Amino acid sequence: MLKRFVDVRDEEVGAVLGAFVYFFTLMCGYAILRPIRNEMGTAGDVKHLPWLFTVTFVVMLLAVPAFSALVARYPRRVVVPRVYRFFLFNLLAFFVLLKWGVAKEGVARAFYVWLSVYNLFVVSIFWSFMADVFASDQGKRLFGFIAAGGTTGMIAGPFLVGRLAEPVGPVNLILVSAVMLEVSAQCVRRLGHWARDVQHQAATREGPVGGGMLAGLRLLVTSPFLMALGMQVLLYAATSTFLYYQEVQLVASMAKDAAARTAAFADIDFWVQVLTLGIQTLVTGRVISRLGLGVAMAVAPVLTLVGFGVLAFAPVLAVLIAVKSLRGASHYALERPSREILFTTVDREARYKSKSFIDTVVYRGSDTLSAWLQGGLTALGLGLTGLSLAAVPLSALWLAVALYLARQQRTRAAESIPQTTLPGGTTA
Repeated sequence: MLKRFVDVRDEEVGAVLGAFVYFFTLMCGYAILRPIRNEMGTAGDVKHLPWLFTVTFVVMLLAVPAFSALVARYPRRVVVPRVYRFFLFNLLAFFVLLKWGVAKEGVARAFYVWLSVYNLFVVSIFWSFMADVFASDQGKRLFGFIAAGGTTGMIAGPFLVGRLAEPVGPVNLILVSAVMLEVSAQCVRRLGHWARDVQHQAATREGPVGGGMLAGLRLLVTSPFLMALGMQVLLYAATSTFLYYQEVQLVASMAKDAAARTAAFADIDFWVQVLTLGIQTLVTGRVISRLGLGVAMAVAPVLTLVGFGVLAFAPVLAVLIAVKSLRGASHYALERPSREILFTTVDREARYKSKSFIDTVVYRGSDTLSAWLQGGLTALGLGLTGLSLAAVPLSALWLAVALYLARQQRTRAAESIPQTTLPGGTTA
């Protein structure tokens, strides 16, 4: 049945389904926590996004070197479950504090920042692990379906919250998320066994990565390929922040009350997830395998470029819903899996250290800069049309970077060289 939708080999079926469950439980647990965070955000008066982004960025700067130190010393079968269980214990601590009603406003602010760190960090680790377990040719065929596990989790999470929040209580749902996280940790163990027994990966692939705690940053600044991957994430995050600002402004101006605004946000998120799931399960693998990474990576920036152009002349809610839905679906279904495939071509140190730095520090750093930039442009009197036009060159640069990365991938494939040394010691 799976082969009807995915180009999967017999020996890969168990691992693909395991990876699907892994990503499903990871994102379902996050989706359960997000509405709790939003409700506490109101209680804690967390409305100053630039400051919250700044605090999150500082926390990322501290967390990434700590993670790099762990992967340098311990094997992946130890590091990944331990990191997940560290976050699980954090969840249990928040559960206790909320149950006891300790410093509600402070806990609300802390939980808002914590969840922003948690989301990016655990997802980055997931894709690092996938890039370590699966080979590049497998990623092209399978990562789209695996990514659909996360999208399904993002749909199932709010569904569970809607039906359990009242009878169980919002705070108690934290325990459901903790269970989901433990299932994710168990999936890591099973996939590690499959990589060893079926993929026949050498012991060096499972051992410690080695290197220093700041090696990820060093590799990033000395490798043009990794720099381009970092720039791609930075530009995606920047355009996302610009689009989010427009979403908030348009929904606030056109929706009559809090209920209408909540419904509008929910509709936008729903269509993004539904479109993403359909493309991931039916289109992604075929597009990447047949048309190549260039096409898959170009769709999201092209839609973003066109979308901001249209929004500049028609800043209305219907246009924004269409732009965000198509852009979000193309990113999660095509551009993100393609980027993760590129990480299968770098060495393990870059895969775990540079990737985590890019996915967390670079992403949140872009959020922070973009939020302050938007605030400055708005203070200067720039309206929605002006902000849309300001985002157009960012989208064009994003497209150029995506095409550069795809060209680099084609060059290496044409040369048929499995391992090529990049500047800074990174291999591809």
